[in-house]
Amino acid sequence: MSTHTIAFIGAGNMATSLIAGLIADGHDPLHIRASDPDTDKLTQLAARFGVGMAEDNQAAVRGADVVLLAVKPQTLEEVARSLASVVQEQRPLVVSIAAGIREADLDAWLGGGVALVRSMPNTPAMVQSGATVLHATPEVSREQKDRAETILRAVGITQWVEDEDLLDAVTALSGSGPAYFFLVMEALEQAGRDLGLKSETAHLLTLQTALGAARMAMESRDSPAVLRQKVTSPGGTTERALEVLEEGRLRDLFRQALAAARDRSAELSRLLGGH
Repeated sequence: MSTHTIAFIGAGNMATSLIAGLIADGHDPLHIRASDPDTDKLTQLAARFGVGMAEDNQAAVRGADVVLLAVKPQTLEEVARSLASVVQEQRPLVVSIAAGIREADLDAWLGGGVALVRSMPNTPAMVQSGATVLHATPEVSREQKDRAETILRAVGITQWVEDEDLLDAVTALSGSGPAYFFLVMEALEQAGRDLGLKSETAHLLTLQTALGAARMAMESRDSPAVLRQKVTSPGGTTERALEVLEEGRLRDLFRQALAAARDRSAELSRLLGGH
């Protein structure tokens, strides 16, 4: 059982998901504490998981090995500046899951020279099926990288990138990605209804087909392209449908969509920070 102490600053959905995953993985709840302005959230966390409640952010950070910042990006500067003195004194690993806040800005708000990991999780983390990408500053040790990865891996898969700027592309692909799949499911459902299927039938068939395709892709050594070819019989119905999608330049639309999301992510980082 892991015994290093983790302080969660913010007790929203993502923090709750991470705490649930950590405890399921064997982390001692007595070594997890949280702070949040919403005392009801803290009370619910303590009742559900047996974690500690801190009276304020600084109290949460004192004695912690890892500080996980799980607050809204718009409030992170204020929160980080209020923690600067205790972070400089304690020198914990700081992990941020706030979208769009660059390491240079967060490091400056925390007083400088901080061992900092910036991460980009996505919303399926709330059902332990997330995809999280991480980037570490030079101050982060190998052991601290392992700790950060262990925390985020509690809610899904993790990957590291060497260049922080790539997190804008990550935001475009996996951060925003669930919405793209929901849109595809929405469109398939509607198309099924238009072809005469009952709403419940179209809904269930769409969800199960999406789940089945994802599981096949995760469990197979074949690429999506090879899997697509394997389920496409020459001259059959699938081939005809795929021809329509290719003629509609579906691939180009996704390229344009991800590029637009990446650019917006970079723009928001400039607006939220000072670099």
